[in-house]
Amino acid sequence: MSPVGETTGGERELPSAEAARRRTFAIISHPDAGKTTLTEKFLLYAGAVAEAGAVKARGNRRRATSDWMAMEQERGISVTSTVLQFSYRDHVVNLLDTPGHRDFSEDTYRVLAAADAAIMVLDVAKGVEAQTLKLFEVCRARSMPVLTFLNKCDRPGKDPLALLDEIEDQIGLRPTPVTWPVGVLGDFRGVVDRRSGEMVRFSRTAHGARVAVEERLDAAQAAREEGDAWAQAVEEVGLLDAVGADFEEKSFLAGETSPVFVGSALTNFGVRHLLDAVVDHAPAPGPRPDAEGRERGLDAAFSGFVFKIQSNMDPAHRDHLAFVRVCSGRFERGMTVSHEPSGRPFTTKYATSVFGAERDTIDVAYPGDVVGLVNASDLRIGDTLYAEGPVRFPPIPSFAPELFAQARPSDTGRHKQFRRGLEQLEQEGVVQVLYDPDGDRSPVLAAVGRMQFEVFSYRLAHEFGASVELSPTPHTLARRTDEATAAELRRTGSRVRILVRRDGALLALFESPYWLARLQSDHPDWCLEPVLEEMAGSSS
Repeated sequence: MSPVGETTGGERELPSAEAARRRTFAIISHPDAGKTTLTEKFLLYAGAVAEAGAVKARGNRRRATSDWMAMEQERGISVTSTVLQFSYRDHVVNLLDTPGHRDFSEDTYRVLAAADAAIMVLDVAKGVEAQTLKLFEVCRARSMPVLTFLNKCDRPGKDPLALLDEIEDQIGLRPTPVTWPVGVLGDFRGVVDRRSGEMVRFSRTAHGARVAVEERLDAAQAAREEGDAWAQAVEEVGLLDAVGADFEEKSFLAGETSPVFVGSALTNFGVRHLLDAVVDHAPAPGPRPDAEGRERGLDAAFSGFVFKIQSNMDPAHRDHLAFVRVCSGRFERGMTVSHEPSGRPFTTKYATSVFGAERDTIDVAYPGDVVGLVNASDLRIGDTLYAEGPVRFPPIPSFAPELFAQARPSDTGRHKQFRRGLEQLEQEGVVQVLYDPDGDRSPVLAAVGRMQFEVFSYRLAHEFGASVELSPTPHTLARRTDEATAAELRRTGSRVRILVRRDGALLALFESPYWLARLQSDHPDWCLEPVLEEMAGSSS
């Protein structure tokens, strides 16, 4: 695989020309919908892996794939987002794989800020599930172009037409199928390509480890060989034609419609159609608005923002990696840029491209690319980096916490390691860390889901050598407050707890929404604001 940052000719030297070759997208789904399998198969079809599940050898090692963390491999689930950068059809693809579990939706939410489009993967047996509906709604609210993949068509599932109704009713996207299944779900023969009217019939490979053999049949041949299965598919396609459910580029790019592809990631059926659609239809990076709403052109000087921090991806080196989405200009390794929150210069000597847990030194990058900056300990999620003219990009969305737990080291002799791990994992956004300014100095962890606490405990023990004891608190919601209201809340003698966040914000924690509602009714002048769902970067 050639280095994705290299140009291939003078006509591609302008950042805007190089950006036109980029496709940067996220894959989102509910758990077990097949998102990670689909990610692996994209790598297979792009030639980035020799066979599914086994990445090309690099020296005497094997590259890691999307689930690189030991906890992910042990549990068989994704708990952190991953960047995979590869080439396909003379394009540079930046694939942002995300956790499927709702407890890690905050990580997915941040990754969506760095993506230009998304693939929504739905299990045909489950359809749109409530636990991840919010993520799909986020794409819809941001008018992000979304491609839909109806996965696991080789297994029994819901009626495909009913699934289209679910997508439109629950998400608000009008589905426009590009391919359609031939054969009932569970007896999947292939697909009708609505663009040509042909049938594409697939042949299985052992364990789906190789690219599926595809055979194209015209309508007459498909009718002879597939009989009733073809007749039913043609009838259903006729219904789609009648209601005008046809792919339309403009409405797709506006985030109003979603082209639908069907298949099975496990058997590789339909994977090529979907990957081709990413290259053919997903938008290339465009000018991004800054925090004031002004667009920064692609050919302006370099700018980018940090959307993810990850430490210990290489346990042998205890490294620290900041993921930066390039928004404008040409990034060159070693260039000195400005750190927007502090105004201080920042040197980019150790810059890498990212492929799961593995990295290669990168010399240049363009809008849409993701650059990994190694040991960039001064950077925080949401920070902007720029060259020449100052710029600050909008805050990165974050979820308000719903669960809280007091944290103490199991072994007080490991307090130093505990503090170091606490600081690092907070910086990554694994949890939020709150402190009592007037009482117990043991930190309180705040999270969206319980598994965030499990990941925190696991990584603290395995990466920092500090086991932790977590004691859940009874609080269920937080409100942002000020010093005057905090003083009044303390005087009420209620069970409201006042804590302070890293950025200095005061948070009032409540055990019950009813008590909060009563206080707001009795004291409408008190400052009890919803915790802003944004992360603006460091202030240091």
